[in-house]
Amino acid sequence: MASLAAGFGAKLAQGQTLNQGYAAMQQGDFFTAFTALRRLEQAGDPEASRMLQYLFLTPSAPEVVHSVAAPRERAVPTPRQRAAPSHAPLRAPRPATRPMRQDVSHSQSDGLPDPLTDQSFREVDDTLARIGHLLFFDPILSGNKDVACATCHHPRLAAGDGVSLGLGTGAQGLGEARTPEGPHAAVRRIPRNAPALWNLGARDVRTLFHDGRVEMTPDTPGRFLTPQGPLDYMALDSLLAAQAMFPVLSPEEMAGRPGENPIADAVAAERIHGDDGAWALLAARVDGLSAYRDVFAAWRGHSAPVTMDEIANALAAFIEVEFRADKTPFDQYLREVAALSAQAGEGMRLFYGRANCASCHSGPLLSDQKFHAMGQPPIGPGKERDADGYTRDIGRAAVTLDPADAYAFRTPMLRNVLQTGPWGHAGAFADLHAFLRHHLDPVAGLAAYQPQAVLPDLGPYADDYAATRDAHQRELITSAAARAMAQRPLVILQDDEISLLISFLETLDDPVALQGRFGVPDAVPSGLDIPD
Repeated sequence: MASLAAGFGAKLAQGQTLNQGYAAMQQGDFFTAFTALRRLEQAGDPEASRMLQYLFLTPSAPEVVHSVAAPRERAVPTPRQRAAPSHAPLRAPRPATRPMRQDVSHSQSDGLPDPLTDQSFREVDDTLARIGHLLFFDPILSGNKDVACATCHHPRLAAGDGVSLGLGTGAQGLGEARTPEGPHAAVRRIPRNAPALWNLGARDVRTLFHDGRVEMTPDTPGRFLTPQGPLDYMALDSLLAAQAMFPVLSPEEMAGRPGENPIADAVAAERIHGDDGAWALLAARVDGLSAYRDVFAAWRGHSAPVTMDEIANALAAFIEVEFRADKTPFDQYLREVAALSAQAGEGMRLFYGRANCASCHSGPLLSDQKFHAMGQPPIGPGKERDADGYTRDIGRAAVTLDPADAYAFRTPMLRNVLQTGPWGHAGAFADLHAFLRHHLDPVAGLAAYQPQAVLPDLGPYADDYAATRDAHQRELITSAAARAMAQRPLVILQDDEISLLISFLETLDDPVALQGRFGVPDAVPSGLDIPD
């Protein structure tokens, strides 16, 4: 009789929970409905599982990718065909499917990864890296000559800029103290958080940028997919060199707005290639300075005009040396030459065990280099606007045009992660503990998010949480996160366990890399002000 009563009580509780889910749906309470159905599904309720699949876990699509306004039918845009290299669109079409090779190491959630070794990195030409060192700090590569690569990726700011969303061209200063100044003062933030540059030159890196828009071609080693196509006519040394070609084309980062300079005008006209394209105009600037022309000639062994691929190769060589991080306590532990503290060891066991972190942060680089919808709060101007003018950032889906990739972003590598906040593709979290808590349950995390972004003052132009307040935008992001959550086990951690995870993440700091190798140059060949 007691067991019968207990069974009846369980059924009654399940019915009450299901009713709560129905009521929440009727009131538009997306989070409560999802949570109620998820609990019932985990308890083995088949009806709840069917409802969860139907309501939340089936991609709805073209609308996810092509609109964040009120739902209505939208046509999928037809990708434009790549034009001749003399004049190409800013976004080249990608193959419909791109199978990526799986990690071949033994690094899975049930085991530790192999350590990084010298073989994990290319051998770098020291002379070329020293040229890249100067170029990295030289504003000559920006349209208005007022911002350098180092502005957003400064060695003293752990290869980032220390803010959620930075200010590029049209501003002065570093980090949070950076302010709009000058005749072309910035009116818009850079739409994504500046990713730190640690280990981007490792041999196994196969995709770059938060959305992976620069990546290795899966079936052709040494060939790259980029927003400008494969760039086969250039002599690029690495994927990192291909990536270095693109920040100079971003209006908010380095190019500037149309009418401000010839590079910005070329970008606005989608004139990237050819003798009058944006890349050639920048290369001509560098070639026009005798100091650069002479060092490039000495490096290659003969005189010739400096080209944009040579500039990109030099930048990549410098980044590979300056921002290599493989001397962390964790790397030493993997090499069996040092032990971890008790707290860090417990955190490591959580990371590679019950917390399930290593299901995504796997392999020697601590990243599966795949894309996951983690329900990150949308802050700032967004990467683009849809046909109705809504600000949005749909992540990987903007590259693949696949609705299943909506709001998914690349798994970051984790060396020096404690030093590279704020965290997230838009830097929405300044508190690492809160960021990890959000990762455990992105649906609940998005619903409970409290603004904490670190943002330089933009004056009257800033409405940084407009997208966060937009109910339709939040619903789309939550739906994508719910689909992703359904593919992995629900993890519940106490606050002290999150603190143990952070103790482990502390062992990923590389003190040698953080101290820097080349340092900040005293001057650059252009004579322009160095970001410092």
